[in-house]
Amino acid sequence: MRKTLLRQQKEREKLQQSYARAQRGKKLGIYLHIPFCRSKCAYCDFYSLANREDQMDRYLAALLAHLRETAPQAKGYLVDTVYLGGGTPSIFGAQRLKALLGEVKRLYRLERGCEITMEANPESVTRELLRTVRRAGVNRLSLGVQSADDRELKAIGRPHSFAQAVQAVEIARKAGIHNLSLDLIFGLPDQDMASWQRSVEALIALNPEHLSCYGLQLEEGTPLYQRREQLTLADDDLQADMYLWMVQRLEQAGYCQYEISNFAKPGRESRHNLRYWKLEEYIGFGPGAHSDFGGRRYSFVRSLEDYLRGVEEGGPIVDEDEEIPAEERRSEYLMLGLRTVSGVDGDWYSRTYHMNFRPLEALLRGYAQRGLAEEREGRWHLTPQGFLISNLLIGEILEAQEHNTLDSLLGRECPPAP
Repeated sequence: MRKTLLRQQKEREKLQQSYARAQRGKKLGIYLHIPFCRSKCAYCDFYSLANREDQMDRYLAALLAHLRETAPQAKGYLVDTVYLGGGTPSIFGAQRLKALLGEVKRLYRLERGCEITMEANPESVTRELLRTVRRAGVNRLSLGVQSADDRELKAIGRPHSFAQAVQAVEIARKAGIHNLSLDLIFGLPDQDMASWQRSVEALIALNPEHLSCYGLQLEEGTPLYQRREQLTLADDDLQADMYLWMVQRLEQAGYCQYEISNFAKPGRESRHNLRYWKLEEYIGFGPGAHSDFGGRRYSFVRSLEDYLRGVEEGGPIVDEDEEIPAEERRSEYLMLGLRTVSGVDGDWYSRTYHMNFRPLEALLRGYAQRGLAEEREGRWHLTPQGFLISNLLIGEILEAQEHNTLDSLLGRECPPAP
């Protein structure tokens, strides 16, 4: 009996070693969700909780346990990005963040120069906090500024002023953060073109390496959505003008657009966010966190208490779990690739998914004639004008792919692209 158990153990070890060799050199991203906030912003529909500081120590213990439990599955992978998102990670406390990153480094193989990003709100940034997390490995900071107008900030429930944002940038630089990203929102209540332009100029003056600029979305269930009838919001034409002006102005200021809402100085693109658009693997930890790992996509329960109890007692914490079929990967390649300026490669698509790209290229050529798409060195991407209606254009591309798939199954020849 003892010999049988030893033999089985050796066989398991051989299988684990074989799997690790197969994965060696593959890159992996880690996302750590910190769901705590001082207050909930009026537009936010991410899973986050206000006034739950009493659960932070318990949550840290659960995250550490979950990291330890998952580490064997990532053996052989090289972690090249770590992202602390939220919520507001900067209110989690310097020592908790230090302990969390220390455990990540101990359990996972981090690439030299691994990009480690932490999100923060300006009012929660202190010199002591940033110095501590900088020593713990954080080398990229993402600050949620959102506007340079205090009235606009108040209208969406932001807990800081623009002066605090400026001060947070100064503190970050003094703490040795040389890769700084600032968030900005256009289409805010009572915002006009002039105030939007002032916000963009104010953020350019802060000289960040990266800017994320999003159009306001009224998400059902948020306070802003409930008050939508009382708000004065920019119409579609004004939002389009704001977006196109911003793209042109940021290009003049040296920021290259690399995704619909993201702009960076050369070489300062967010490597972690790019992995989502490139369909690269990542593991998420925490309530509501998502993963794309080992050919499966899964997410965890959007409940702090259920997540804590599940980790502590060994109960279920997975909310959704699915194996990703090839046809879904094809769609994701198109949908996510066309969000980026690098776009999609027709030859690669055909080789990888064994599908004819010509019907899709015919659509893209039609978009190009309308100034909505461009082809460069064999890759197709949308223009800023195309990004404005990307949901419509990508929907048409995916519909054409469905017809293409059906034609292939029925053995019909697709017509050549014009």
